[in-house]
Amino acid sequence: MTLRARLADILDRDITRNTITAVIIFNAILLGLETSDRAMAVAGTLIFALDQACLAIFVAELSAKIFVQRKAFFRDGWNIFDFVIVGAALVPGSQTVSVLRALRILRVLRVVSVMPRLRRVVEGFLTALPGMASVFLLMALIFYIGAVMATKLFGDAFPEWFGSLGHSAYSLFQIMTLESWSMGIVRPVMEVYPYAWVFFVPFILVTTFAVVNLVVGLIVNSMQDAHAEEANAATDSYRDQVLARLEAIEKRLEAKDSPPRDRM
Repeated sequence: MTLRARLADILDRDITRNTITAVIIFNAILLGLETSDRAMAVAGTLIFALDQACLAIFVAELSAKIFVQRKAFFRDGWNIFDFVIVGAALVPGSQTVSVLRALRILRVLRVVSVMPRLRRVVEGFLTALPGMASVFLLMALIFYIGAVMATKLFGDAFPEWFGSLGHSAYSLFQIMTLESWSMGIVRPVMEVYPYAWVFFVPFILVTTFAVVNLVVGLIVNSMQDAHAEEANAATDSYRDQVLARLEAIEKRLEAKDSPPRDRM
């Protein structure tokens, strides 16, 4: 067996994937400890050394994948994702690129690429994006109309919330998320404009309970479609294996039942 085939066999093993997952989780704990001054004062050197060891494991894994898959490595979106995440951690820290050092925590996202169920969630979300674009366009139209109306209706009395189109849009976004919308914004507005609820209640019903649920529905539907495609692919693969075995058995039976040739 060649070195390339041996590495491919090692990378395909469950123990390898589980080990990489454990290293990712362990590395996430280390990066969290780096934010603690007390932990760094006690074991800062050890934490940094372990972090570098985790990074070395990630680099070794990606190097092995590139060696095994060659050009096919860069045709897989998840491989490119892992390559970018690990590559960002290799950029040396300095005052100009110190933000890249903070982005080391993004290495935790590699757990998505090594866990099939998490990958299914992300793939379902990405599949739903085209349909979500129409919903987001509808949401933008509703927000624009609402912001214009709120600015004209309440801007004079409440300039800090509705004094401009931007302020109104942000206030309406806060109301849509239901964060302090009643006591924080709507009730003070209603003290000056008693019938303001005629504007705010329909806005909440349309945005929070209708449009947002449309987004959730699209994502759930896409995840179900992705799961169904994966199940169908697994079924087809299993069927092909069964047919291949039956064909092999049939050939053996035919060879066994065929009469032997007469010797010269």
